[in-house]
Amino acid sequence: MNTPLDLTIVLPVKNEEKNLLGCLEAIGSDFAKHIVIIDSGSTDATVHIAESKGISVVDFDWNGKFPKKRNWFLRNYNLTTKWVLFLDADEYLTEGFKKELCQKISDEKVGYWLNYTIYFMGKKLKGGYPLNKLALFQVGAGEYEKIDEDKWSNLDMEIHEHPILNGEIGNIKSKIDHRDFRGVSHYMNKHNEYASWEAYRFIKTYNDTENRTKWTWKQKLKYKLLRTSFIGPVYFLGSFFFYGGWKDGAKGFAFAILKMSYFTQIYCKIKELNNDKEK
Repeated sequence: MNTPLDLTIVLPVKNEEKNLLGCLEAIGSDFAKHIVIIDSGSTDATVHIAESKGISVVDFDWNGKFPKKRNWFLRNYNLTTKWVLFLDADEYLTEGFKKELCQKISDEKVGYWLNYTIYFMGKKLKGGYPLNKLALFQVGAGEYEKIDEDKWSNLDMEIHEHPILNGEIGNIKSKIDHRDFRGVSHYMNKHNEYASWEAYRFIKTYNDTENRTKWTWKQKLKYKLLRTSFIGPVYFLGSFFFYGGWKDGAKGFAFAILKMSYFTQIYCKIKELNNDKEK
């Protein structure tokens, strides 16, 4: 039996019965010292699945303002491990990832960028925009960006906010499988929520010089492009041609179209909010 890593894996969830069991099985029983579920009032079998595996469940009720789920957990839960990993229920740890993490995790780094495969319409994509997150870091090294919002959407969890950490950050190359068994309708509804949040954030923070200094280069590029209607076509070209979405044929083309639609939607919502302010 392996010695568990000095790590707490935290899964923020709501109605994840289709994904949760597979996610927990991929983690395994002896990889990390603790696994914690943060539940936002699930009405399906999510909590039952967690409890049947002997996993702690913490209830979270969002008031629409800061802090959202992950920062709330970091500020209120007594973490006893050195490291914390935030993992979505549709993210499945691979053996390659777990092996590399055990080899690389060290006191020299305060956090690690993680890389993910993307599954779309039941197939792992060969191309398209790469997905990576700064989701693994030392307890006490920092927290997610503080953004004062007034329920811009129904998203009670940090999605596009990044952790702000004090120290050197590494990279785990082996990928986590990002799967979602809830279908295209869920994907599109979810991205409509994302687009609303992104539009409000743009309006509130784009001219905030202090906030912008904390952005990653990807955030800076994205928010610069959001000022123009060309953002949708730019993301389509990037996804399908530059990042090799063409390798996935029709699915890659459809995925790039949805990316274009998503960013065009953000642009339109920004314009709509600006028009409302001018009335």
